[in-house]
Amino acid sequence: MKRLLFRAALPLLGLLPLVAAAKPIAFAKGTTVMAEYGAGTMNEAQLFYAPRYWYSVGGGWLELSSEDGSKQRHIAYMRANLLVKRWNLPGAQANAFVWGGLGQATGNDFAGDTSARNVGTQVDYETRRIYAAFRSDLQESDRFSHRIDTLQLGWAPYEHDYDTLATWFVVQGRRYTGDLFDGTETAVLVRFFKKGAWVEIGATTDGKLQAMAMFNF
Repeated sequence: MKRLLFRAALPLLGLLPLVAAAKPIAFAKGTTVMAEYGAGTMNEAQLFYAPRYWYSVGGGWLELSSEDGSKQRHIAYMRANLLVKRWNLPGAQANAFVWGGLGQATGNDFAGDTSARNVGTQVDYETRRIYAAFRSDLQESDRFSHRIDTLQLGWAPYEHDYDTLATWFVVQGRRYTGDLFDGTETAVLVRFFKKGAWVEIGATTDGKLQAMAMFNF
């Protein structure tokens, strides 16, 4: 019986290195802390707790600036994330997430604050050597509407295990709407993660610093 259980668990053990990908839900009864820095464009911090493996709740803070610095947004929000579908494939994993939330926003081009809505989705696919993810996040109110679409494609020069250091080279394309940025912002990043810790750093083609850190515990 023990041998049969071990054989049944092997496919799941093979997927352990994949759980460190940037997702709004890591694992049941787990907490995820994320922070992202984009010089002159976007800063964000998030904290989520997952009572079950398929949903998490928490909140975040988002700062957006236009390319010339003339417009700024500060948005604090509460949000719920839902795992719509997970595909456990031989040597790979894919996920589809959706989320929604409410918050308050301020800006330097209108007086006072305003109620804001947040909706979004993410799909991703990962093996030990290849990573692809697309995320679309909409922040909207009666005063503004900003959507951030992010595509990431990554390659790992060597296979990794959950308890060993993983290294990835990632190309990122990001498009902002709502008069924040004209065109697509492209960045090249180096990503490191081990167990529940993740650090990513690089720069855009314009030389602006991009960085992200995530911790699961």
